[in-house]
Amino acid sequence: MNRRSFFKGVSSSAAGALAAAAFHSNALARAQAAAAAVTGRAADTVARDEDFWMNIRHAFTVDRNMVNLNNGGVSPSPKIVMDTEVRYLEVENLSPSYYMWNVLDPGIETVRRRLARMFGCDPEEIAITRNASEGLEIVQQGMELRRGDEVLTTNQDYPRMITTWQQRERRDGIVLKQLKFPVPPPSMDYLVKLFEDAITPRTKVIHICHMTNRTGQIFPVRKICELGRARSIEVIVDGAHAFAQFPFQQSDLGCDYYGTSLHKWVLAPIGTGMLYVKRTKIEKIWPLMAAPPEMNANIRKFEEIGTHPASQRNAITEALNFHDSIGGERKAERFRYLRKRWSNQLRDLPGVKILNSEDPEQSCAIGFVSVEGFDAPKLQNYLWTKYRIWTVAIVTGDEYQGLRITPNVYTTLEEIDTFAEVMTKVIRSGSIPA
Repeated sequence: MNRRSFFKGVSSSAAGALAAAAFHSNALARAQAAAAAVTGRAADTVARDEDFWMNIRHAFTVDRNMVNLNNGGVSPSPKIVMDTEVRYLEVENLSPSYYMWNVLDPGIETVRRRLARMFGCDPEEIAITRNASEGLEIVQQGMELRRGDEVLTTNQDYPRMITTWQQRERRDGIVLKQLKFPVPPPSMDYLVKLFEDAITPRTKVIHICHMTNRTGQIFPVRKICELGRARSIEVIVDGAHAFAQFPFQQSDLGCDYYGTSLHKWVLAPIGTGMLYVKRTKIEKIWPLMAAPPEMNANIRKFEEIGTHPASQRNAITEALNFHDSIGGERKAERFRYLRKRWSNQLRDLPGVKILNSEDPEQSCAIGFVSVEGFDAPKLQNYLWTKYRIWTVAIVTGDEYQGLRITPNVYTTLEEIDTFAEVMTKVIRSGSIPA
C-alpha cells in the first residue's frame, strides 16, 4: 500500500468513526425520540410539557449549582456538540497540516450547505465566521463609503458595531446618527417611521438589529429593508440574537446582509458565526483580510483569516441537527413561556417595569426587568453572590437600566421560579440588602 492510499484509508476510517459516534449519541436520540412523541401537537402546548423538555435537558452537562440566566451572551452546547468538536480536534492533531487541511477543512462545505438550508438561501451566499461581530464588521469595514456619507442606527444597537462605525467616522469622515426609541416601542410601524423620518439625501446605510441585545426588541426588518431599497440605501442586519431563537428565513426579511453568532441560540461551539451576503453584493464588499482578485465574487473570500481550527466549524452541523430535533417553533414557544413565567410574577410589584412587548412578533426569549430606585449592577452582583443566579445588568444612559434575563432550552422551571422568588423578596424589601 502506498503512502497516499494509506492516508486515504486512515482518513476514511476516521471520518467514519466520527460519523458513527455522532449517529449513536444518546443525547441526540433522546431529543429525536421526544420530538417524535409530540408530533402533531401545537408548539405552545409542547412548550409546557415538562416531560419533553426533561429529555432535552439531559443533552447538556451544565453546572446545576448555579442558575444561568445569561445565555444571551454565549450558551453552552449540548454534550454531543462538544464531543464532536473534541473528536475533530483529536483527528486534526494527529498530523495537523494533513488532517486539518485535507480531511476536515472540506467539511465546511457541508456546514455551509446546512446553514444555507436553514436560512433559505444559496450556499454561495454564506460565509462561516467566528461570531456576529466579525461577520458584520466585514460588511461595515468593506463597504465603500465617502466623507459625509451618513449611517443610521440606534443607540441600542450592539456596542461593538457602533464602535466600528465610529472608527470609520474618525478614519473616513462618515457621519453616524444614532436614533433613540422607547422600550417597548408603541408598534413595529413606529420603528419603521423612526428611520424613515431620519433619512436625508446623504444617507447611505441603515444598520439595525433583528433583535436587540438589550431588551430583545424584534425589529420590522423586511419593512426597513424595503424602505432602504426604494431609496438605494444599504441595510445591514445584526442577527446575533435572532437566528435560531425563533424561526424565519431570508425571504421573510428581504435583507442583503445578515450577520449572526452560532454560539448563542444555535448552541454551536463557542467562536462560530455566519455571514449572509446577497450574491450580487459579494463583489462590492472588501474582505477584512486580503484575498486574491480571483476571489472577488466568491463568498469564501470572507473566510481568508489564516490558520484556524476546523474542529469548531465542523461541529456546527451537529448543533444544527440538535436544533432540528427540537424544532424551531417549539423552541420559540418554550422561550416565550419561560419569559412570561418569571415576568408575570414580577410585573405587578412596586416599581417594576417589564420592558418587553407582549406581542409575539416583537419578543421571544429575551426579557428585561427594571426596578425603580434599584441600581442594576448592584442587583446583579447581589443575585450572584447571595444566590448564584447569573444575570447581566444593562444601563442605557439615562433612559433605562435593569437586568436582561435569557434562559435556554435546558433551563428548568425551578430555576425560573427561584429567580422570580428571590426578586420578589428583594423588591418587596424596598432595597438591595447590604
